[in-house]
Amino acid sequence: MTSTQQEPTRRILVVSHFARQEAIDTSLNVIRRLDNAGIISVLEAQTAQELYARIGQHLPDTVERLGENCDVEDCELVVVLGGDGTILRAVEVARPGDVPVLGVNLGHVGFLAESEKEALPDVVRGIINRSYEVEERLALQIDVEDEAGNVSREWALNDAALEKGNRERMLDVMIWVDGEPLSSFGCDGVLFSTPTGSTAYSFSAGGPVVWPQVEAILLVPVSAHALFAKPLVVGPDSVLGVEVQPRDGGNAVLWLDGRRSIELPAGAQVTATRSPQSVKLARLHQSPFTTRLVNKFQLPVVGWRGKAQ
Repeated sequence: MTSTQQEPTRRILVVSHFARQEAIDTSLNVIRRLDNAGIISVLEAQTAQELYARIGQHLPDTVERLGENCDVEDCELVVVLGGDGTILRAVEVARPGDVPVLGVNLGHVGFLAESEKEALPDVVRGIINRSYEVEERLALQIDVEDEAGNVSREWALNDAALEKGNRERMLDVMIWVDGEPLSSFGCDGVLFSTPTGSTAYSFSAGGPVVWPQVEAILLVPVSAHALFAKPLVVGPDSVLGVEVQPRDGGNAVLWLDGRRSIELPAGAQVTATRSPQSVKLARLHQSPFTTRLVNKFQLPVVGWRGKAQ
């Protein structure tokens, strides 16, 4: 006699920016499709309240609320409907449960997104059939130590941006690598970046584009007042550091993925190392990173006579 085991309940956390009607309509579409496939959709408690207030009568009864009916580790996947900012927020939500994140772009560039809105039916079909693969991306561990020796620890997927706190003054910083001093200069800020973040703030500040398969950590000075203040690319086991030198009015602010901030007094030291926990991104299409660059940045390739590989 053979016994059949019932498949565990499948839950998908749906994250979106419900202030936009397009996001509401798209989210409702996804939730209904998942419900028809017997998959429970989960919403963040606060955004669920907002969504219920607007279209509650149209939501399936099976929808659950994160932190009330289930925890993030109970979800097999986080589906994000929005731009890069919404995806970064979803990564924060998913991180405690180490859950993969799959983004569908409803924004402008959407570099972190796996697909565009037009491909939504294929995306949902791939989720239902579990035909996605999980890609691990290097994340940063950021340690901040003040002059009293107090240490706080943070993390970032894209970048950690040390910026001046007062617009009218430059920051005086000392850069060091693996415990050795490298250079000191005045600047508007310093960026620590991952390869994933190399196409974000780091790119705008003149840093190199680094393919996501490369394991490396970047340091990019911002508007440095120095002859030698070039971007640096070091190995994943290196330790990059910046010390904010004492100066009147020279306090700084550290921004993590542009979402979380820490006030830095003069004399504070910030170090960046590889985080022991990577970020998991779900992929349905294994297209070359070069193709993503061309499509997202609309790079001119007219006249190319080679053959696609």
